[in-house]
Amino acid sequence: MNMDKTHGLVGVLGGMGPLATIDFMHKLLAATPADADQDHVPVIVSSIPQVPDRAAAFRGEGVSPLAAMIASGRRLVRAGAALVLMPCNTAHLWFDEVQGALGVPMLHLVDAALEDAIATVGRHATIGLLCTDATLAACLYTKRAPQIRWVLPTADDMRERVMPGIQAVKAGALDRGGELLGDAARALARRGAQALMLGCTEVPLVLGPSNAPVPVIDATASLARRAVAWSLAQRSSAMA
Repeated sequence: MNMDKTHGLVGVLGGMGPLATIDFMHKLLAATPADADQDHVPVIVSSIPQVPDRAAAFRGEGVSPLAAMIASGRRLVRAGAALVLMPCNTAHLWFDEVQGALGVPMLHLVDAALEDAIATVGRHATIGLLCTDATLAACLYTKRAPQIRWVLPTADDMRERVMPGIQAVKAGALDRGGELLGDAARALARRGAQALMLGCTEVPLVLGPSNAPVPVIDATASLARRAVAWSLAQRSSAMA
């Protein structure tokens, strides 16, 4: 039974990876208009890094992460979360199954990022996509916004820069990850990208407005802003 009646309580199904979860929490705080502790969004985080690798599972090279994600999400629901979100792009390949199992509303990270992309650079802009090989192969972004002119990394860039860069960030080698992902970003810009979609939550840890060759859309920040808006609306409604 859900015993927590905190209004606007957000559940973060994290650990995919841990550093990206912490980055999401920073962005959640940054997006919140607060003058005191009590003004901030109430959050419960389940950061269980032992969720099987999402990209490997998609490639058929590992165990499905679905059962572990559902178990982690159910911890959040039992603790009182009325909204659950996942700060991991590739995890959204199992979004519908997770949402169906949890039975509470969820925010879709990719939809949030695409809304911001269209608002920032226009519906028919040319956007470069930096993401995992699984997110790319599943067309997680491109299918949801076919009107955007997407510039995708080449197979060589995915193999030599993007995936090694993401793995370097996961391993804590941020300088190396930034170097590799920066090279991939510059390659996309040379091929005509007017902006970059940071479509893996490890990418904005090392690439952002200060060092990217073109403007960026940070999917992590997009999700954080919508989580804050939802929570504030719930709390305001409860006090009305």
